[in-house]
Amino acid sequence: MLLPPLDYQLSPYTGLTREHWCAYADYLLRSAHRFGTEDHANIHLPGANSRYGPRSDSLEAFARTFLLASFRIAGDPANTGWIAEWYAAGLDAGTNPANPDRWPTPGELGQAKVEAASLAVGLALTRDVLWDKMPERVQEQLIAWFETVIGEEYPPINWVWFQIVVETFLASVGGRYSDEDIDAGLAIHDSLYRGGGWFADGPERAYDHYVGWAFQVYPQLWALMAPSDPRVTARKALDGDRLADFLDDAAFLVGANGAPLIQGRSLIYRFAAAAPFWVGELSGHTRLQPGLSRRAASGMLDYFARHGSITEDGLLSIGWHGEFAGMKQAYSGAGSPYWAAKGMLGLALPADHRVWTSVEAPLPVEVADTQRLITAPGWQVDGTRADGVVRIRNHATDHAVVGALVADSPLYARIGYSTHTFPDLSPESRDNAVVFVDPAGRLTHRTGFEYLGSFSEGGIQVGASRFTAHWIEPDPDAGPDHGSGVAGVATQGPSVTVVSATRGAMELRLVRVSGAGAGALRIGGWPVDAASSMVSTVQAVPGFGLSLDSSGTFVRSGAHPMGSELTIPWVGTSGTAHDGDYAAVVVLAGDGGASADAGVTFADGHFEFPDGTRLAGDLLTRFDG
Repeated sequence: MLLPPLDYQLSPYTGLTREHWCAYADYLLRSAHRFGTEDHANIHLPGANSRYGPRSDSLEAFARTFLLASFRIAGDPANTGWIAEWYAAGLDAGTNPANPDRWPTPGELGQAKVEAASLAVGLALTRDVLWDKMPERVQEQLIAWFETVIGEEYPPINWVWFQIVVETFLASVGGRYSDEDIDAGLAIHDSLYRGGGWFADGPERAYDHYVGWAFQVYPQLWALMAPSDPRVTARKALDGDRLADFLDDAAFLVGANGAPLIQGRSLIYRFAAAAPFWVGELSGHTRLQPGLSRRAASGMLDYFARHGSITEDGLLSIGWHGEFAGMKQAYSGAGSPYWAAKGMLGLALPADHRVWTSVEAPLPVEVADTQRLITAPGWQVDGTRADGVVRIRNHATDHAVVGALVADSPLYARIGYSTHTFPDLSPESRDNAVVFVDPAGRLTHRTGFEYLGSFSEGGIQVGASRFTAHWIEPDPDAGPDHGSGVAGVATQGPSVTVVSATRGAMELRLVRVSGAGAGALRIGGWPVDAASSMVSTVQAVPGFGLSLDSSGTFVRSGAHPMGSELTIPWVGTSGTAHDGDYAAVVVLAGDGGASADAGVTFADGHFEFPDGTRLAGDLLTRFDG
């Protein structure tokens, strides 16, 4: 792949300009087209199939690459005729009822409901180039194909937007549509709003990148599709303010290495996490500097390109850096990673748009150490300028409801996530955990915990949760993995309160145990690859509470999404834990960051961080009651 020279005048952090984005997009499109059928209707990419089968997966690959193509065409119609021609043929063949290799309709296949939205958005963005030039026969075929969504049931999650945008497109081209469907979808969308720009992806505490690349992106694309719709007019300020609020937080969740926060399902979509930054510029609903929006987006594209996300064949693999089959979820096929196309939404903006002409501005973590409390997901954010690492401590997200007794979802229920570490993908883990080990070696889970609140005091952020530790015997028929922890037979253990007091790279993790007697306690640190330069340590705090007289490093050999051997340090009790209080310091630092030897001390009823910042020792008691 040939790229233009890097431009560090316009883009001092990444060197990437619009020309680089165009080059990446064209390379991804040409590479995918090599696996297209002769009529261009289906793209049969090599690799694993999803649970929905090859017909679904080949449609998915077409639709998701078409979304990328539509951004490219919309922003540069004069130079993208080759793209428009390729997809025009496929749109005809895929919806031709006489074609034995036609696409399954949304009325026939659930996954087609998702892909229909990409087709509708793409056609709306390129209407003058594609739709308006199609023969009436092809337009009628597409309308008939899209109309099968009318009256269909959609799960009450981000999926409601797939129906809204399709039926809105139908309304714009003279097709049938249902105002009742659109209104019902908007009502579900609003019911999932949790404040501060954040949405839960369903009734559970499911906070992840779908907030940005679905709940915030689709309302703005929908508004572009139907600017005169009274619903769009009535919601413009509401949806715009929600997006701007979310982006204020999102800027603090990007590491100086360019990585988005590594948390939540569908991480194989990679730089789709850039989508909300672009849509803020597309809609005008952002308070961020345009140079910062591009810095965040270009940082993500550069991060994944540098770490092997594009294969030697020019394809996007299932994985994080390179290919990693263990990240495949039930709905993942070889075409699934191309939802990353959403992260290239900026290409729909012309070359003279301010987001492309402004000089890149630094991310918050590149300016200073950062602290931020994000209420809805219960995250306390700590970024450190010295190493560029962004960390969150999590006390309100688990992809479950309060009181649920299921296994921990590795991508939701850990105490900590960062931009530089990948979670241990085993549900039972010491990864950022407070767990108990039974005689058989099984570890407890925390899902279903109660969020006790968070606050900032004297330069230290504090968050807390309480849970009933429980062992799970997984149900082998628990169903496909869509984010939630695995169900099974639960055995309840102690009641545990965990308080995270954070400053920079350090977390003072306080633990109160009640009803102990079933196993040894383990307080686990950050998961890092054995070959990584990242420093992950856990140390007991002498002089406070009960003794943590055992320690070690758990090693999980074999490939993981960011390396070949995962290591997790821990401290704990040498025997069965007792009721009472425990304290440990959990550190994650990169090159130039905090010293591995630095710790928190306890004396005179106060904890003291290495820089002299002090905190009263009664934190656990404050969260009682």
